[in-house]
Amino acid sequence: MDTEKLKNIIETNFSKIDKVTPQTKGELPDAIKETINLLDHGKIRVAEKKNDEWVVNQWVKQAILLSFKINEMENLSGPYSSWYDKAHLLKGKTAGWTKEDHAKAGFRMVPNSPVRKGSFVGKNAVLMPCYVNIGAYIDEGTMIDTFARAGSCCQIGKNCHISAGSGVGGVLEPIQANPTIIEDNVFLGAMSEVVEGVIVGEGSVLSMGMYIGQSTKIVNRSTGEVTYGKIPPYSVVVPGTLPDKNNAAAPSLYCAVIIKQVDEKTRSKTSINDLLRE
Repeated sequence: MDTEKLKNIIETNFSKIDKVTPQTKGELPDAIKETINLLDHGKIRVAEKKNDEWVVNQWVKQAILLSFKINEMENLSGPYSSWYDKAHLLKGKTAGWTKEDHAKAGFRMVPNSPVRKGSFVGKNAVLMPCYVNIGAYIDEGTMIDTFARAGSCCQIGKNCHISAGSGVGGVLEPIQANPTIIEDNVFLGAMSEVVEGVIVGEGSVLSMGMYIGQSTKIVNRSTGEVTYGKIPPYSVVVPGTLPDKNNAAAPSLYCAVIIKQVDEKTRSKTSINDLLRE
């Protein structure tokens, strides 16, 4: 089934999602299953860059939401616990894989790294004990470090490092909300959170403990410009605060501060610690 036909089936049925149940028959169950499989193999994505702009394929998000309506809850028992979840997610992406299957996929996955069916992980990626949710796309050479999280539908580029304890926010609902996007060659410091569809531009370095959502003020220290929702490429970002200009006694509010911007050549030759220093 080609993607245009899949899209049409998904969009038509999503308009009447309240009527979709595990008893729904016809072409919808097969269309959902095929869409999830295409996501799993990286052949389609929730979001993709076209002409230097990120475009969200909302119908793919719709398919994921419909998959929760059409699949029933099931029980899975293990040696030390049991789990109760939607049937299509219980066994995960790599359940039953052989050594040959792992070698073909080409990424390293250490124990206790749950990876949901319908997520994609590129070659030479490294998954430490982490969590990867449905719809996430993790490109080649990226490390998702210990206890880091790749939320549903987030997009993480090539050769990124998502440091220990960090989270890249997921999104399924509201349906019009956009996924969080981390472009190529980004370093996200430990214990950081990037959420709510924020885009972190290529080559950026975010210090430890950064928290960035759509309402976070992003302040360029050199120009004083305040923006929201997007970190420009090759930015070096640290946590900061903004005072109340009208009330010196009022508490300062958290912001993200771009302390410098570097070119691609400098970024490739400079260590993370050097970039974060003055």
